Amino acid sequence: MSYIENSEQLTVPFGEALARGELIVQKCNSCGDLIMYPKYRCPSCFGNDLDWHAVSGRGQLLTYTVLRFGAPTSFDVEPPYAIGIVRLDEGPQLTGRLHPGPDGTWDHFRCDEPVVFAPADAAEVAQRPAAWFAAPQES
Repeated sequence: MSYIENSEQLTVPFGEALARGELIVQKCNSCGDLIMYPKYRCPSCFGNDLDWHAVSGRGQLLTYTVLRFGAPTSFDVEPPYAIGIVRLDEGPQLTGRLHPGPDGTWDHFRCDEPVVFAPADAAEVAQRPAAWFAAPQES
């Protein structure tokens, strides 16, 4: 098995949870740390007794960007779209997609403000398994 295939297997539970509308992160059963992105060993204690743990989906938007120009042809998302770094209330950080507001823009987002997990539909998750977030009033 190649490194890429092995890495993809590591993320399967995350994608399956997203398809069910849930947000999960890894949890080390040895030291209790929550881990994101999935790993084979805990970065804190180097233990390998890892499991998956549901999180609230609430967090803080640390930074974000709106991509307005197309990416390479192998990336089939049409601009504009927004991605951000979210620190979950439980501690881990992850990169996620940001839902636009009712006006179709992302002008309502502010760094250091709250966001909530707002799952994409199953078809979107099947194509691109990413956590989606919205401003709290949109959820």
